[in-house]
Amino acid sequence: METNKTERYANIIPMAELDTGEKRLNPFPVYNRLRQQTPVRFDENRSSWDVFRYDDVHRILKDPATFSSRRSLDVRNRETILTMDPPRHNQLRAIVNKAFTPKVVSDLTPHITSIANDLLDAVQASGKMDMVHDFAVPLPVIVIAELLGVPREDRKLFKEWSDILVKGPEDNTDEGFNEVLAEKEKASDELADYFSKIIGQRREQPQEDLISILLSAEVEGQKLGHEEILGFAILLLAAGNETTTNLITNAVRRLTEDQDLQRQLRQDPDLITSFIEEVLRFYPPVQAIGRVATADVEIGGKQIKAGDQVVTWVASANRDEDKFPDPETFIVDRKPNAHLAFGFGIHFCLGAPLARLEGQIAIRTIVQRMKEIQFIEGTDLAYIQSPFVYGVKQFPIRFK
Repeated sequence: METNKTERYANIIPMAELDTGEKRLNPFPVYNRLRQQTPVRFDENRSSWDVFRYDDVHRILKDPATFSSRRSLDVRNRETILTMDPPRHNQLRAIVNKAFTPKVVSDLTPHITSIANDLLDAVQASGKMDMVHDFAVPLPVIVIAELLGVPREDRKLFKEWSDILVKGPEDNTDEGFNEVLAEKEKASDELADYFSKIIGQRREQPQEDLISILLSAEVEGQKLGHEEILGFAILLLAAGNETTTNLITNAVRRLTEDQDLQRQLRQDPDLITSFIEEVLRFYPPVQAIGRVATADVEIGGKQIKAGDQVVTWVASANRDEDKFPDPETFIVDRKPNAHLAFGFGIHFCLGAPLARLEGQIAIRTIVQRMKEIQFIEGTDLAYIQSPFVYGVKQFPIRFK
């Protein structure tokens, strides 16, 4: 089966410049070079515009009328609020906002802290752990699974599905693209079957979970359709744990790179909030956000035509020297810190308050209970096979 390159979603196809494992593990020098040399450029291989400067990325993300989110990220053409434009986007987002109010999120603090301590209890005596497998994966998976009403025994399956949903091809070939597409279709079908059963159960017996909230919600007097609820559940699964897993792992990675940071956070836990914000800027879990131009428009002196794909590289924008003083230095109490790690505008990440809270609790618990956290040398780090997600598959540490 041949796939026309213009039909591909450019955001999941790797850039030719990131052609080695080393560059995928540390892409920031590549982004810096591209931002300075070709701040807006058309990539023939991916049939897409790439935008690297902060001001240009910010302008695109705040203008949904000119740069639409409408596209099918779900291989089964299941639309979600991530791929909708106003007014429907605003109506559906208002419903889910009720489930993520500051009070609802804040009330989760004791429970998330308890989960974090339970996970560390299991490894404390050994003095070593794989930060990804033992902590950064299960913490957000448990939280989002409980919010969605997923039974405990299905959490591992839950994680496997979400990994596939964010996966990208290893290289820019028809074979690689179609292989990943087939995996995504299978995972999407399995997820739809899985959540359809839970939706059926909640119709009969509502509980205090997100699925029940979505079933009872109305937009302009109408209930949400089955496909809309499925889209919500699948989006919350991928967005609710994949990015938070990488935020926690990237934060610990940063702590192992600078032992002084560990001491600072231990002595002054109030710094943890700004530390997490600087991790989001420095090692953002999401590197790029895709859009489609709805009209001919000029960005950075380049003419973008209606229908063109545009990829905004937030990981580059977050290190733009015109926006952030000394951008290559990790400044634990950086203020202001207007990073774009959660996007911007109407599509600003719905789960940002929850991700921030989980990140802060994770790091607070880790630095309280562990000293001299060190990366175990000799391990070959494997990057996550997704051009728009930044993280590693494992991160072994030792500690006292």
